[in-house]
Amino acid sequence: MRKLTVIIFSLSIIAVSCSVNNEEESATERQSSEKPATVDKQLNISILLDLSDRLERNLQPAQSKRDIQIVNTITGILQQDMQEKGAFLSKGKLRVLFKPAPRDPNVNNLAKKLNVDLSEMHNKKKKEVYDNIQTEFQTSLEEIYALTMESKNWIGSDFWRFFKNDVKDLCIVNDSSYRNILVLITDGYIYHEQSTDRIKNRTTYVTPKYLRQEGFRDNSQWRTKFEEGDYGLIYFDKEMQNLEVLVLEINSSESHKNDEDILRAYIGKWLNELKVKNFEIHNTDLPENTKIRIESFFRK
Repeated sequence: MRKLTVIIFSLSIIAVSCSVNNEEESATERQSSEKPATVDKQLNISILLDLSDRLERNLQPAQSKRDIQIVNTITGILQQDMQEKGAFLSKGKLRVLFKPAPRDPNVNNLAKKLNVDLSEMHNKKKKEVYDNIQTEFQTSLEEIYALTMESKNWIGSDFWRFFKNDVKDLCIVNDSSYRNILVLITDGYIYHEQSTDRIKNRTTYVTPKYLRQEGFRDNSQWRTKFEEGDYGLIYFDKEMQNLEVLVLEINSSESHKNDEDILRAYIGKWLNELKVKNFEIHNTDLPENTKIRIESFFRK
């Protein structure tokens, strides 16, 4: 009986498919002369989270909840992509990364769950991913943020070294069928205890203390100083033309809101020098507005 049901189900699919194909064939032939066929690229998405003292900011909703909502939006985008492509053609990738890696082994174990590669899965496993990805990612991230907030072991965010050493290996697939997108979730300040290099006015860090010492804060002419002094992050010879970057949650000190513009200038100059294909930088905002910006970026 089970075999008979499977056969009938399969024949039904074939019949529907043939009917749809016959109805659409003439329309397809008419359109082929009007415009070339396009194939949607697969998504290769990396999310780099900043587990620094930014999580202690007094925001409503809290920064941890904002970050998790961002990841939820992105997992939803991957689900939609799977639905549009179908199980067989879905080969998207999604991973959540941290730099530096968390020292807490419990956080590291949870982080291992935040990695999906559909290109290596059979259809049944892809269906499981589709059904469970949002719940699994949200649950794991909630635990990671809870452990981080409890330990208060703020070691900073070493985004500069991540770009220098890791981006090409972890975030870029050298396959023209993929669209490589890196989402940075950060307040914009860059610091790690082992990345404190400086070459003239180029650094591997941008901190509140540095901006104050260099005379950027409370300086209406800061942009002139920035450009004429060739300030910025230290350049390294690794061009990233196959990468798109979306920077979210830039959020300066409440008493120095101009820091937001300065941080955007630092990050924007850096991404331009790295020849990043496409990028956007957005300040922290209402989660609804951030969601709109994310979806707009992925539609490009």
